[in-house]
Amino acid sequence: MKYLSILLLLVIVTSCAPIRVNYDYEKTTDFKAYKTYNYYANLNTGMSELDNKRLLKVLDKALQANGYSLSETPDFFVDIKSSEYQEASRSNVGVGVGGTGGNVGGGISIGIPVGQNKLNRQIVFEFVDENKNGLFWQAVSESSYSPNASPEKREAQFKAIVTKVLEEFPPEIE
Repeated sequence: MKYLSILLLLVIVTSCAPIRVNYDYEKTTDFKAYKTYNYYANLNTGMSELDNKRLLKVLDKALQANGYSLSETPDFFVDIKSSEYQEASRSNVGVGVGGTGGNVGGGISIGIPVGQNKLNRQIVFEFVDENKNGLFWQAVSESSYSPNASPEKREAQFKAIVTKVLEEFPPEIE
């Protein structure tokens, strides 16, 4: 049983592609002033309705766990946009032909891609204060995406993305 749990943990760790996140924020913002949030009424994430519900549910839980509350008159609004793109396979096999004779040389080589292109998803989280500064915090996440994943795996992926995104919110301002 011990070996099975170690093997399962190893499979989970190696199957999860890294989530990369870039952050940006307005450095003059007083982040302590923000206690309530809401989503834009016309939020168009670019995801399916089910994925949209999963992501908002996970984001709500994470924000509320960090002390923020959902409000009809929020201190800031959350905007979310996403897009999918294919990343070309980085694995190639090189085949070359060459020859020399006397003082003449020549050669031909080609790279043959191995494997399939990876499907990735970029999700942009923007926190906007419409009364003061406008956009004051942004996180851009990139991770692998499987359109055939089960609902449980999709929700787990969103949890991992939101956890990584909110690691730097609010930012530590020096």
